[in-house]
Amino acid sequence: MKSFPAYFPLDGARIVIAGSGEPAEARARLFAGSPAEIVRLDETWGLDPDAYQGARLIFIASHDEDFARRAEVAARTAGAPVNVFDRPRLSDFNTPAIVDRGSVVAAVGTGGAAPLLAQILRAELESRLPAGVGETADLLGARRDQIRKAFPDLADRRFFLRAVLSGQAPTASSLDAALAQRQAPNGRIFLIDLPDSEDLMSLRAVQALGAAEAVAAPPKGEGLLARHARRDAARLDHRALAAGPLTELARHGRSVAVLAPTADLVAALAGGPVEVLRAAPEAE
Repeated sequence: MKSFPAYFPLDGARIVIAGSGEPAEARARLFAGSPAEIVRLDETWGLDPDAYQGARLIFIASHDEDFARRAEVAARTAGAPVNVFDRPRLSDFNTPAIVDRGSVVAAVGTGGAAPLLAQILRAELESRLPAGVGETADLLGARRDQIRKAFPDLADRRFFLRAVLSGQAPTASSLDAALAQRQAPNGRIFLIDLPDSEDLMSLRAVQALGAAEAVAAPPKGEGLLARHARRDAARLDHRALAAGPLTELARHGRSVAVLAPTADLVAALAGGPVEVLRAAPEAE
């Protein structure tokens, strides 16, 4: 990971955009409909250090090389992160390609190396994010305290939320009904056959690795874990896997993904009390 993505809260934030023309207009469009205070500076005020004070984010947006460099120096006095249009070496951060769904914001960045690629990937993300996903996030936020009270254990809470979100978008009444039961469903055990090549990993296998709270793989599968498993997922010793402990994890709401399961493990888990799913490689 060559750059770290971060989200800045915009409630009460002061965003300063210095410059004119399409670069400045494009930056302003990024914040259309946001609760931030947008301050626009022309080429005269953009050279005044006092104009940047109190900013949370600063954008210098101009094709004029001389103005961009002088405005960047002036903006530094505010101590806020600065982005200078089309000049990554002068910038503290790069603006990603954004999919805006209200409370849900998805962003794709390439560290300034390939903006067009980021735009193409953004279009793909946009087609996959339902229009109402922001409202779902608002509903979960409004019920945050109730969810934490019902499921004080993080893993139980995470699995409850995943179950709630796995079907149709929840409504206030359906979420309240699920919370009234106060019982996280069983987790799942995913048994993933190791593909001959990483590009043969099925979508189901990738999703299972990304969702699991605990993962295991033989040495030749460690690279797949590094690329697809959550970084906070517990790593289990592949050599010591047994059906009993895996079943206990699942019965406590944890999802487990095992790469290259042995035939003995598959047989031992068959017909057990928790759901066991197989994910085979895609055919060439």
